[in-house]
Amino acid sequence: MKKKLEYVWPVIGLAAVVFSFWLLYKELKGISADDVWVSLTNISSVQWLLCVLATFVAYAALAWYDRIALLHLGRKISWTAVSLISFTTYALSHNIGASVLSGAMVRFRAYGTLGLSIGEIGVLVALCSFTFGLGTVLLGGLVLVGEPEVMLRMIDAPIWLIRLTGFGLLGLVVLYVLGSWREFKPLVIGKFAVYYPRLPVTFRQIFAAPLELIGAAGIIYFALPEAGNPGYFVVLGVFLASFSLALVSHAPGGLGVLEFVFLNAMASDTLSQSDVLAALLVFRLLYLIIPLGFAIIVVVLFERSRLSATLAAQAAEKNTKSGTGTAE
Repeated sequence: MKKKLEYVWPVIGLAAVVFSFWLLYKELKGISADDVWVSLTNISSVQWLLCVLATFVAYAALAWYDRIALLHLGRKISWTAVSLISFTTYALSHNIGASVLSGAMVRFRAYGTLGLSIGEIGVLVALCSFTFGLGTVLLGGLVLVGEPEVMLRMIDAPIWLIRLTGFGLLGLVVLYVLGSWREFKPLVIGKFAVYYPRLPVTFRQIFAAPLELIGAAGIIYFALPEAGNPGYFVVLGVFLASFSLALVSHAPGGLGVLEFVFLNAMASDTLSQSDVLAALLVFRLLYLIIPLGFAIIVVVLFERSRLSATLAAQAAEKNTKSGTGTAE
C-alpha cells in the first residue's frame, strides 16, 4: 500500500499539468505569438529592474523563513549558508512541484552536513511551510477585507460574505499570535508534540511571511503596462489565488495552472491577454527558470566538494593504515 501511495502525487501532478494545458490551450489559441513578443519588447528597462528587485525581495524573504526556523530551534548558522540552502531549496521545489517533499530532501542533505539532527530538520521544514501558509492567510485576509471585488473575478459571491471570510482569516492569525503570547498548551499527536513558537519568533513570522508573496506578485505587477493596470492589490489577490491553486495541484512549477487562473481572472480588465501572458513569462523567467539554473550549479558544486572531501578522507585513512603496517 505504501509503495502505491508513492506514485499518487506524481500522478496527480501529471494529471494537473495535462488538464491545465488543455484548458490553457483553449484560452490561448486566440492569442498571437507576435502580440506576446510585442508585449515583451514593450517592457521597459526600468520595469525589468523593478521585476529583478522584486525577485530579490521574494528570495530574501524565503531565506528569512529558514533563519526564523533556526531561531526557534536555537541553532546558529551563517547567513551565507542559510541563504544558499534556502535559495537552492525553493528554486528546485518551485520547479519540481510537491514542494514540501522536494524541499525537505534538499534541506536534509544540506543541513545534515552542518550538524542538524533529522528531528531538527523536520521541525525546520514544517515551520518554513507553516510560515508560508501564515503569509498566505494573512495577505488573503487583508485582500478580502480591503479589496473584496478581487474575488468576483473568480467566483460569484456577495461582497459581505467575501469580507466576512477575510475577517475569519485574519482572526486565525490573531489566534495564532495569541496562542504564542499566552503560551497555549502544545498540540499532542500520539508521541509527537507541536509547540507554539516563542513570541519573538512569531513576530518575525508575521513580517517575513507576507514578504515573499509581496515580492513574487510584484514581479508580475511591474511587468504589466501602466495603461489598464488594475493596481497592485488586485494583482496580489489574483496571484495569491492562482499560486495557491498551483501549489495544491502539485504540477511542476504550477505549469499551466497559474497561467489559466491568472488569464481568466484578468480577462475583465482593459489589459490585453498578450500583456498578461508576457508578464507571466517574465515571472517564470525571474522567479523559476533563472533560479533553477543557479540552483543546479550550487547542487553540483556542493556534491563535488562533498565527494572530494570523502575521497580525501578515504585516502588519508588508507595512508594511515599503510604507515601503521610498515612500522610494524
